[in-house]
Amino acid sequence: MNKDQVKGTAEKAKGSVKETVGKVVGSDKMEAEGAADKAAGSVQKKVGDVKEAAKDAGKTLTKKP
Repeated sequence: MNKDQVKGTAEKAKGSVKETVGKVVGSDKMEAEGAADKAAGSVQKKVGDVKEAAKDAGKTLTKKP
């Protein structure tokens, strides 16, 4: 795991909590912020996933038979 994957996962969790709290207290603004945080976290995690895949592919290419 790299830092983008960790930060993305944390951001998604924060967004979920914010979104749920917004629903419970009836705050459309907080609910929307939570949804935006979740989306941003998903994007950041995907960036981390791509970096990790590239790193793994590089290791595969440099392996000697």
